[in-house]
Amino acid sequence: QVQLVESGGGLVQAGGSLRLSCARSGSTFSINAMGWYRQAPGLQRELVARIDSGGNTYYVDSVKGRFTISRDTAQNTVYLQMNSLKPEDTAVYYCNAEGVKPRYTLPPRDYWGQGTQVTVSS
Repeated sequence: QVQLVESGGGLVQAGGSLRLSCARSGSTFSINAMGWYRQAPGLQRELVARIDSGGNTYYVDSVKGRFTISRDTAQNTVYLQMNSLKPEDTAVYYCNAEGVKPRYTLPPRDYWGQGTQVTVSS
């Protein structure tokens, strides 16, 4: 069973930085991509950043130049470095593993972490 555990959230002042971590456990034959989503109260969950198996990255426009997604393949961990944080970045951040095949014979599916709260005060 694949599990994702996020850490690193918290309360920070506007302009500050946080680094989120997502540790993946469980056997995996292949993974299409890892991503970070966020959901603010009353809003839909949105994709913030994504890194695929080839190392290609995607960022939503609102975080470009401020957030950086990276991975440590040996540690099965994905990071989201968040700089120059703004109050509008306040949300619960979720780690996502996209298109995971635990074994070659099984169909791909997505997995989610439990979420970590990020609060940016003005």
